[in-house]
Amino acid sequence: MRGKTKQQIRVWAMLCHLSALLAWILLILVVIIGIPLYLPLNVLAPLIIWRVKKTQYTWVDFQGKESLNFQLSLTFYVLILVIISLLLVFTGFGIAMTSNGTANYIEIIFRTLLIGCSAIVVFMLLLQSFVVTCAAIKAYRGEYYRYPFTIRFLI
Repeated sequence: MRGKTKQQIRVWAMLCHLSALLAWILLILVVIIGIPLYLPLNVLAPLIIWRVKKTQYTWVDFQGKESLNFQLSLTFYVLILVIISLLLVFTGFGIAMTSNGTANYIEIIFRTLLIGCSAIVVFMLLLQSFVVTCAAIKAYRGEYYRYPFTIRFLI
């Protein structure tokens, strides 16, 4: 009985991490269907698991906080990226308009910004996939793992 309980605790701890990736897959499918929706599902899924299981198991409480801190940090970084991108777009558009730039000049500015921002987003998604998978494996093994680049919102 004891071994089964420990395995159940480790599975819930692992799900705290992996649910964030599953939420991204769900979000991508919703967008492919044609519903332009952005919900921070990467935060919502681990939050639900953490809230339900944190009082039962201290290991799930620790892993849930760690997962939530990383997902909240990632969401915060994406928000900063969006704000910087909008500022760059408006600045580039303003420069193009004041310099009587041709349509070709405006197109070059926007393509450069689009490629740069897309590369950063792809990098962030790959980074998230890698570190979340590592954290999930460590949580299942019962090992401690701290996410890199994480702001500690929950202590």
